[in-house]
Amino acid sequence: MLAYILRRCVTMAGTLAVISVLIFAIINLPEGNYLTNQIRELMATGEQGSIAKAQFLLAQYSLDRPLWEQYLVWVGLWPGPDGFSGMLQGNFGYSFELDRQVYDVVAEAMWFTIGLNLVVVLFVYLTALPLGALAAVRANTWIDYLAALIGYIGLATPNFLLALVLMYYGNKAVGLPIGGGMAREFIDQPMSLEKFGSIMLHMVAPVVVIGTAGMAGMMRRLRANLLDELGKPYVTTAAAKGVSPTRAVIKYPLRMALNPFIADIGNLLPQLISGSVLVSVVMSLPTIGPVLLSALRSQDIFLSGFILLFVSALTLVGMLISDILLAVVDPRIRLSGKAGGAR
Repeated sequence: MLAYILRRCVTMAGTLAVISVLIFAIINLPEGNYLTNQIRELMATGEQGSIAKAQFLLAQYSLDRPLWEQYLVWVGLWPGPDGFSGMLQGNFGYSFELDRQVYDVVAEAMWFTIGLNLVVVLFVYLTALPLGALAAVRANTWIDYLAALIGYIGLATPNFLLALVLMYYGNKAVGLPIGGGMAREFIDQPMSLEKFGSIMLHMVAPVVVIGTAGMAGMMRRLRANLLDELGKPYVTTAAAKGVSPTRAVIKYPLRMALNPFIADIGNLLPQLISGSVLVSVVMSLPTIGPVLLSALRSQDIFLSGFILLFVSALTLVGMLISDILLAVVDPRIRLSGKAGGAR
């Protein structure tokens, strides 16, 4: 197991290096960047002092060099004006639009983003798995029809529309807060029980909005997979041997049906982060999605590049975790890389 994990880490490092090249090339496809665009605007107004500052920043962050050299300086494999000072050395760059270090900008939004999406993942799995399993075991009953109705509503309702409806009726009916990550009085205050409670209360609506579609899709897929497993001969054999119905479902069919959902872990978190941008804008959530959207629009290359690279790294780590969990849940899977299949 340890040797496998080490091999995967080496492969992940190489993959991340290739991804970083692609990200840097893609974000530089539009002509210019935030500074060069600003210089053109300032030249039209004749503000010489601001032009000099923008030109100084261009040289300071090596943006006046060839593109390949800019990339190597950004990564930390080529000396810039301050020597080797890139991501490998812990310098993630500077946000010219926000006039702050990228680390400071990302750190503020990242903790709320990670916390929100972890709660969303728990919501998705804790609701989809029981509902999907019940719908399969009680197929063609009122339970199955109710689960199908919930699934269709979740898949058919746009997230932004559900956000607007929940913000209005949730606030009117039970007093759910409208937008934001916490109450205003707790902003810039140290963590406390009251602040934590405010954050949890503000998470209720976003968790339901962001997680509903994923929950509905997972529930329908689990129902289909589990129905297929329940129709196989080994389930009939287990019942004939006197195995209790609950044990006969949980021990083998449910474990086999869960494989696709464990494999989805590698893509779930990045999809939640990138897919909740519109919801974050509508609900004024302090997540990383709106920051990335703003950075891409303004061509703030260091900020957008780091966020995209972080999401890519999150995908690779998630895929490693899902592969390990698959080996734990399904004994047919072997991590040695040899021929698989049931023995």
